[in-house]
Amino acid sequence: MKMSTFLLIITATLTALIGGLFYAYSCSVILGLGKLSDIEYLKSMQSINREILNPVFFMSFMGTAALLPVTMFVFRGQSPAFMFLLLASLVYLIGVFGVTIFGNVPLNNQLEQFDIVNSSVEAAKKMRTIFEDRWNFLNHIRSISSAISIILVICACIWNKI
Repeated sequence: MKMSTFLLIITATLTALIGGLFYAYSCSVILGLGKLSDIEYLKSMQSINREILNPVFFMSFMGTAALLPVTMFVFRGQSPAFMFLLLASLVYLIGVFGVTIFGNVPLNNQLEQFDIVNSSVEAAKKMRTIFEDRWNFLNHIRSISSAISIILVICACIWNKI
C-alpha cells in the first residue's frame, strides 16, 4: 500500500469519527439534555464540556484539521482527488473547526464561568436561554459540515480506487 493511500484512509477515518461525534450530539444527546430542568441541563453541559477535553477527542478533532490539508497537499496534481480534499478541508476548517473555536468554545467558556450552585432559578433559566439554542444550532452546523467533509473524502477515496 502506498503511503498516500494509507494517509487518505487515516484522514477518512478521523473525519468520520469526529463527524460521528457531532452527529450523535445532534440526534440524541441534545434531545436528551433538552428534557432536563435548567439546573440539570447546565450541570450536565458543564460536565460534558469538561470531559470532552481529552486526548481521544483532540486526536480526532485536531487530527482531522491537520490531516485534511496534509492529505490534500500529498494529492496535489491528482486533480479530482485533490479537489475533493481541498473542498473537504475548507468545509471542515470553516464549518467544523472554525464554528467550534469561534462559536461553541466561547459559549462553553461562558457556561464554565456560570456559578450554578449559587445562582437563582431565574439566573439559571436565563443562562440556559443564552446558551442552549445557539450551542445546538452551531452543533448542527458542525454535524452537517462534518457529513459534507466525509462525503468529499469518500469521493477522494473512490477516485483514488481505495
